[in-house]
Amino acid sequence: MKRAEIKLTIDLDDNNVPENIMWESTDSQNTEALPVKSMMLALWDQNYKNTLRIDLWTKDMPVDEMKRFFYETLQTMGDTFLRATGEKNIVEDLRDYCAHFADKMEITR
Repeated sequence: MKRAEIKLTIDLDDNNVPENIMWESTDSQNTEALPVKSMMLALWDQNYKNTLRIDLWTKDMPVDEMKRFFYETLQTMGDTFLRATGEKNIVEDLRDYCAHFADKMEITR
């Protein structure tokens, strides 16, 4: 069995606001931790039947990049949901919403 490990390192200021977020994976070709400005981690707890989440962003994450990050996250969630369930109709609805979101947030696609 193959095993991979994902490591997140978060540097916090005195108010526990992230200053730096670094991630690395043992299954990556990169040998060093890579910096990111924002992250969303969602895990399904099968015992309690609920989602555990960690959403973090650095204090210098630009608002325009956060808008794009949300847009792209919504798009890829649709891709994942389609692969996991085959529910094409609802994914089309999500794509419509993503287009609406992009328009409202003035995100160029």
